[in-house]
Amino acid sequence: MSEVVFIGTSDAFGAGGRRQSAILLRGEPGTVLLDCGVTTNTGLAALGIERDEIDAVLISHFHGDHFGGLPLFLLAAQYEDQRKRPLEITGPPEIEARVHALAVAMGHPLDLHAFPFPLHFRETHPGAVHSVGPMEIRSFETRHQIETHPHGFDVRCGSHRVVYSGDTGWFDELPGHCAGADLFICECTYRASDFDFHLNFDLLCEQKRQFDCGGIILTHLGSQMAERAPNGEFDFADDGLVVRL
Repeated sequence: MSEVVFIGTSDAFGAGGRRQSAILLRGEPGTVLLDCGVTTNTGLAALGIERDEIDAVLISHFHGDHFGGLPLFLLAAQYEDQRKRPLEITGPPEIEARVHALAVAMGHPLDLHAFPFPLHFRETHPGAVHSVGPMEIRSFETRHQIETHPHGFDVRCGSHRVVYSGDTGWFDELPGHCAGADLFICECTYRASDFDFHLNFDLLCEQKRQFDCGGIILTHLGSQMAERAPNGEFDFADDGLVVRL
């Protein structure tokens, strides 16, 4: 893995005018997209990134700001890009059925399209290790609404390792999942909150000593966090940020 590109860094509501969750992981063997919020196509176009570069899409859970962009991503790959290369979509249990149901609800049933490229869906479960595109991933359960099948991901490519929290509240095993990683991409929706299913800045500052990794970048920034600048405690992602490993 050579670099991480933050396509979208907001919460579900586009706080601060940012795009919804999508993060590109680039390596010499290929490229994986972590999450695909509704604004992902817009973000890719704004940053000059071709959809055809992406070998696989990895979905953390079934909230629209994390997987709602997939139906139109797939249709754009067919009609705009004339894609021929295989595309893999990996996500929690029911990933294929959920994407198809979403496409129907949006008025674009995927069953009506004969895709000119091989399209593969794969389910992942906590603790499972898979090759996803050019990278190896291990999934782990997070503390978020259970009906969304929430997962975080530990992604390895070559000598580099990136861990992504997905959406989560605090749970005691979280620091262990990212121990030794080159980079931990961690959600931070609030400045301070008692909401169980998202992390907040004050809590992360309290728990910072528990994290033993090369770097931490906060993303999924809500309205309380959208205008914050790095302050020495953590780095903050913004749309278009490129981090070279």
